Amino acid sequence: MTQDSNSGDQPPPEPPKRGSMRFQDSNTQPRQPSVAEQRARQQALVQEERDAELAREADAKAATRRKILIGSGVTVGLVGLVATFYSVAKPAGDVTAVCTDASGVVQNDDNCDENYVTSHGGHVSGGFLFLPIGGGGYNSYRYNYGGTGVIGQRVSGGSYDAPSSRTNVNTKSGKSVQRGGFGISGKSGSTGGTGGSGKSGGS
Repeated sequence: MTQDSNSGDQPPPEPPKRGSMRFQDSNTQPRQPSVAEQRARQQALVQEERDAELAREADAKAATRRKILIGSGVTVGLVGLVATFYSVAKPAGDVTAVCTDASGVVQNDDNCDENYVTSHGGHVSGGFLFLPIGGGGYNSYRYNYGGTGVIGQRVSGGSYDAPSSRTNVNTKSGKSVQRGGFGISGKSGSTGGTGGSGKSGGS
């Protein structure tokens, strides 16, 4: 009896699949980048440097712009301050003061001069100047601002309210009653009345 020749044989091994890798040798060298890959990497590095340079330039321009704006604001503030100072310091105008008695009749400027009044036994109170008269009484005088008239005539126009301290006030004779500027009045004569009726006569 004969035996089958294939009964004891093992099936043939399967051939390895093409394109598959069962293991990688530790000595395998990495693949060198291609020329195109090297060029792309260089371009990327150049672009990064360019972007960084543009960002630095933008920061520098922004800092310069901030400094200019701050400087402009300071300049505008100083100009406004100087303009305000000059507007306050500049006299508002000129007004002529006319000395009048309690009835509004124009009198000699000396009767409204504080130095003259006090040197002749008179006194000043509430914007009025009082000169003694015979019999122990007083006549009162005060300035009218902006009015016109000659001695002995009733004053025409004007006001008994003192003008702004920035206004130059002078008498017809050229005496300075109030020197305008800086909001402070300089007076070489008497102050003008600010209202109220004059007082005359006494006991």
